[in-house]
Amino acid sequence: MSQIDSRRLLVNIAKVLNRLDIPYIVSGGIAVLIWGRPRFTADINIVIKLKDSDVKKLERGLLKISKGSYIDAYSIKQALVEKSEFSFVDNETGIKVDFWILKEKDSFDISRISRRVARKIFGQKIYFSSAEDLILIKLVWYKISLSERQLDDVKSIFKISGSKLDLKYLKRGQRNWAHYSY
Repeated sequence: MSQIDSRRLLVNIAKVLNRLDIPYIVSGGIAVLIWGRPRFTADINIVIKLKDSDVKKLERGLLKISKGSYIDAYSIKQALVEKSEFSFVDNETGIKVDFWILKEKDSFDISRISRRVARKIFGQKIYFSSAEDLILIKLVWYKISLSERQLDDVKSIFKISGSKLDLKYLKRGQRNWAHYSY
């Protein structure tokens, strides 16, 4: 495995998603790099709005990123039915990418994808979770996992992006999506 910056893998994945016109947002630790302090993350998390008709095209597109990469077509179809997740493992970097299927009947997921923010990395447009939605989902994950890393990420986002945050949206979101879980 070569030492490739995870951002390069993210750029390649974004190219596939953008070419296939699959709406998505990058979330998790990689998104914290955009809105908060840099930190190590061993994976990439992406929420996608996937149609059944795009499953095979997505599988083929991801497998073209690097030889020997792994993705299971059956797990994609299962994730689509269950509105859960599936993984892609890039052979060159060893990085795992978790794709979370957008829950189309969930107002929070719909809001998150409609509020996505484009940023350029190495010249490629990539759609990220808004800072506010990243905070809210980090709080959900904290509630589920009790992982201090989630709270550290939230503090980091407030410290770096705090003056630009939509505090009214955050307060409303905290009330509306306090029940949210994965």
